[in-house]
Amino acid sequence: MTQRHPPLLSSWLTSVLALAAIGLAANAASAAEISTLQKIRDTGSVTLGYREASFGFSYVDGGPKPIGYSLDICHKILETLKSELKLPNIEVRYQPVTSQNRIPLVANGTVDIECGSTTNLVERQKDVAFSPDIFRYNVRMAVKANSGIKSIADLQGKTVVTTTGTTSFRLLRLADKGKNLEVNQLAGKDHTESFLLVESGRAAAFVLDDILLAGQIANARNPKDFAIVGESLRTENQSLMFRKDDPEFKALVDRVVTGMMKSGEMDRLYNKWFMAPIPPKGININYPMNAETRDAFLNPSSKGI
Repeated sequence: MTQRHPPLLSSWLTSVLALAAIGLAANAASAAEISTLQKIRDTGSVTLGYREASFGFSYVDGGPKPIGYSLDICHKILETLKSELKLPNIEVRYQPVTSQNRIPLVANGTVDIECGSTTNLVERQKDVAFSPDIFRYNVRMAVKANSGIKSIADLQGKTVVTTTGTTSFRLLRLADKGKNLEVNQLAGKDHTESFLLVESGRAAAFVLDDILLAGQIANARNPKDFAIVGESLRTENQSLMFRKDDPEFKALVDRVVTGMMKSGEMDRLYNKWFMAPIPPKGININYPMNAETRDAFLNPSSKGI
């Protein structure tokens, strides 16, 4: 038997529920409207997103904090935040992110700024915002040096691995010589797992940004056993990532990053992480600055591709 409420009680319940719904919506809207700078003022903390295996850019080396080129740039931004907000003791929290969850964690405010290895794509700008490009590179593939693979066409009938959440396999399929390939695709949860699939022989090629491939090879037990080969699938631009529709925070990030480029500090950081021995093994990635990255430093841009 269905219990019926008296008309007045039913009307009262409806009103209460409606007001509660309006209140919840208002609170959610209010939270969304709080700028990143105001959030940092209110909480006295900032959350930096980092990757665990993007060697050179953002990775863990066994120490208490993640390290890398992207994180050094974020720490420079942090210095400016402390100065301009007059908060010398901002607490820094570190949040690991993956290719799959990095955009949602930035968009929902869990991560204030992602200091990883993320490509600034126009399609991603629907959800997040980006700093001026801090690096530009080409998407190619890592293979065993004795594999005989030299180009995309040589992948016919072979197994190709990409990291989950990256655009690598889509770019391979868009390439002229990739459209009719018959390949078996594997997906690694991160770049280290993807590279291990090639190292173990389960995959013939790992498609990714050539600088990240260079980092994986430099950290391999026998780096000479691997090579980066094939046509460039696309020149991509890497940027720091943060919440969209927050012009005050973007202006601060852009000012710091552009200032580092003009002062020569970005060049020094580049040489520190990509042209010199780095922790934990003292390995040199040895990736000389390409013309695309040089242009990014001379003509800062966050327009995306």
